[in-house]
Order: sequence, then C-alpha cells, then structure tokens
Amino acid sequence: MPKQTLVLLYGGRSAEREVSVLSAESVMRAVNYDKFYVKTYFITQSGDFIKTQEFSNTPTADEKLMTNSDVDFSRQIRPSDIYEEGAVVFPVLHGPMGEDGSIQGFLEVLKMPYVGTNILSSSVAMDKITTKHVLESAGVPQVAYVTYVEGGDLEMAVKEVNDQLSYPVFVKPANMGSSVGISKADNEEELRSAISLALKYDSRILIEQGVDAREIEVGILGNVDVKTTLPGEVVKDVAFYDYDAKYIDNKITMDIPAKIDEEIMERMRGYAARAFRAIGGCGLSRCDFFLTKDGHIYLNELNTMPGFTQWSMYPLLWENMGLPYSDLIEKLVLLALEMFDKRESHLI
Repeated sequence: MPKQTLVLLYGGRSAEREVSVLSAESVMRAVNYDKFYVKTYFITQSGDFIKTQEFSNTPTADEKLMTNSDVDFSRQIRPSDIYEEGAVVFPVLHGPMGEDGSIQGFLEVLKMPYVGTNILSSSVAMDKITTKHVLESAGVPQVAYVTYVEGGDLEMAVKEVNDQLSYPVFVKPANMGSSVGISKADNEEELRSAISLALKYDSRILIEQGVDAREIEVGILGNVDVKTTLPGEVVKDVAFYDYDAKYIDNKITMDIPAKIDEEIMERMRGYAARAFRAIGGCGLSRCDFFLTKDGHIYLNELNTMPGFTQWSMYPLLWENMGLPYSDLIEKLVLLALEMFDKRESHLI
C-alpha cells in the first residue's frame, strides 16, 4: 500500500513563527513513516514559500528545519506549487495568516484536504472579541471584559475598565495567541502602556478582568463525533505565564490529569464541546479554562491550532487518554480527509 503524503506547512508571517518551527519539528519526528511520506514547506516572515526537506524515514535527532535565519531563496516556489493530488496538508501555523482562516481558504481553493478547523471557525476563534460574542450566545461562562478598537475613544475605554473591572486586568491583542503582546496591568498607567503594546500586534484589543485562578486545559478531537480529554493543568513557576515562559525558558510543568473534582472536570469537558460546536469547529482544538478558588469556571480561550512541541499540552492530553502522538497525527489526517469529502459533497 503506498504511503500517504503529508505536507507540513510551517513558519509563517505572524509573531508566533518560532513556535511553528518547534511544532513542525516535533510533528516530523512523531510521524509513523510506515504510513506517511512527509514533505515540508517553509513560509518566511515576508510570506515567501520555500521548499524544504522531505522525509521517508524518521529524521535524526539533529535534523533541523529551515528558519528565517538560514532561509535558502534558491528553493523558493509559487504557493500553489505545494499542490499534490491525494496529499493532506498539516498547516502547523499559529496566529494571523495561519490560524485565522487565511491559509485554510487558500488550501480550499487548491482543493487540498487539511488538518484542523475550517475557514469560518478558524477566523472566529482567532479573534478573541468575536469568540466572546459567539460563546456568550452559547451560554459558555467567561470573565468580564472591555474592548477597545484603534481609532475609538481611548479615554472612554479606560473609564469603562475603571468603572466595570478591577485591577489587575489583562490586555490582549484580539488576533494573537501564545501570549504574544499580552500584558498584565495593575493600575491605569500600566493599562495605557499595555494597550499601546497590544496595538503593535492588532487594532482590536481585549481587556479582561484578572482572576486568581488555576489554568486548566481540555483537548478536543473530532468532526461530527466530538471527543474531549480529561483536563490538564499548567503548573506555573513564574508569576505570569507569558510567551518566554511557554516556549523559550520552558518554566512550566503540567499535571495530567489535573487534580480537580470529577464534577468540575465533566463540566469543563461539556463546555469545551459546546464551545467547539458553537464556532463550527472540526478536527481539533484546545479549550483553556480558568478555575477560581470558589469553583467558578471561565473559558479563557479556544485555540484551533494548539502547539505541537514535545512539551505542548495538546498531544500530552491525548497521550493520557491512550492516544500516542503518532496515532494522534494519523487520526487528524483521517479527520482532514473526512471533512474534505464532506465539503466536496456539499458543492452540489
């Protein structure tokens, strides 16, 4: 039986491109090469597509993928050159221009199956403000928040924060992930600085009520038949779980499963599945929750392309459920093919 070609797209234009490289390297090592042939393509910071390595066997431990620091433009291709009949694309891309529906639309135009959520659900989940509105309508609990859009009345937004929320608050670009551009503000002066920082990454800003809470995460897998994992907990060694703590310093540990009451576990899993269906999700996602000391649950974020590094929560959650990393990749490919056939069948 011929091997299935798996196309890994990695890198990208967003500030999360370094995470993408780490994720793609982990995926390329975890693939079952008895079943897959892997082709990799690098998207540079400027948006160029570069043909990189191909693998028919597990790469050696020292094999690295191309990055912006050693890009070889002699291998540049047209974006459409990634097309291969029968291949499945795994867009291991995080953030804008990768996780926001843009690459998903490109792949649908190419008529290629791809791992992950579709155009609409990717776009909705990428924008934290839109996600808030959709999940509110679905009855999923969230922390109180205020929004600010560049060009709007900044003084009014600051007043709303001071009147409706209490410090500390967290200021987030609406369209970034991996904690990029997120700041904690303990007073109005810090709030203004945090908004200025967030505006470097997006023109839409979310300002959320800070809560003293544990961070609990639930993995989601499936199309019509949606399955969830037991929750896992991020155990922090730092005061604020920022980008460096997640990916550079790795100053975190995880409890999988989380040490929480079984009833709370089931509620989180129920909210995760409800949120996933509310955005029209398919393939995979990871729901991140806050759990306060008095037992309140808040959905913090729905991530449609969670990290796939060797220490990322999503694959570890499924491993705990009895689905090893290599089998998880195989399942995601099968889900991608299923959704591709379904999309094609709807074009009548």
